[in-house]
Amino acid sequence: MLFKLGLLFTVTPIVELFILFQLAKITSFWQTIAIVIFTGIAGAYLAKSEGKIIITRIKEELNQGRLPGNQLLNGLCVLIGGALLLTPGIITDILGFTLVIPGVREFYKSIIKRKFKKVIDRGDFDIRFFR
Repeated sequence: MLFKLGLLFTVTPIVELFILFQLAKITSFWQTIAIVIFTGIAGAYLAKSEGKIIITRIKEELNQGRLPGNQLLNGLCVLIGGALLLTPGIITDILGFTLVIPGVREFYKSIIKRKFKKVIDRGDFDIRFFR
């Protein structure tokens, strides 16, 4: 797992830089910088507004005596998506937006639910959950 994370945090920035350089060749340096800044600001705003909606829904479900499992998954997706949107790069921005936008987020939630189901079926609740 540590090797995979190391590879991810090494390869992703290199690929992102390559894509940004290619984009700068097509457009211009300043337009590329503007795109990175705009997506960061727009992503932070979107993540913040979605986060507020999710927190409100979690409070409502708790007040009704229900466990907010689905909303907690929404919150996890928005948290990860917001972090990706603040990271400069085209791939991370696309992935971040898909995690923050409500309709598209369902794809990731289904993957997370399948992972949880496998862990529950195996009875394996240790730190190696996401292998």
